[in-house]
Amino acid sequence: MIGFALCGSFCTVSNALSELERLVSYHEVQGIVSEAVYSTDTRFAPAARVLARIETLTGRAVIHDIVGAEPLGPAKPLEALIICPCTGNTLAKMANGITDSSVTMAAKAHLRSNRPLVLALASNDALSANLKNIGTMLARKNVYFVPMKQDDPERKPHSLVADFSLLEPTLAAALHGEQYQRLFQA
Repeated sequence: MIGFALCGSFCTVSNALSELERLVSYHEVQGIVSEAVYSTDTRFAPAARVLARIETLTGRAVIHDIVGAEPLGPAKPLEALIICPCTGNTLAKMANGITDSSVTMAAKAHLRSNRPLVLALASNDALSANLKNIGTMLARKNVYFVPMKQDDPERKPHSLVADFSLLEPTLAAALHGEQYQRLFQA
């Protein structure tokens, strides 16, 4: 089973759900959401609609709190855990060992099993405040990034967003212990 966690980059949640739809045709999937995704209605979608979509696609109740996420390590091992989208906030917490949300707990618990963690970054400060955290996570064993690019270099020069369409080949490479290349796209 693959874990699929969503964080609060709300403008990218729709694209992430499209990738989840593709993923469930190849894998059993457990949905996980951050507390923000679980409880925040946005102009992009109400929280209930996002949760219903995940549960319909996966056929499982969504994990949405620390208590539910903690067993995803040795007690309930996953083949891989995907965080898509992975916000800069979540990236920073993982890079600095902070476990205070359902998604960071799922990642911590999962990495205890020495299995792949795949990050599909969506961060407005990836090329500034969060650049060091990208480097930290790239240096960690069993952590892999979906290739990413600047989404709007003129208006958001520090922003990076993963190419979600490359999630499946990144996952396949990660399951073989390899980083899918090219990590940064033009």
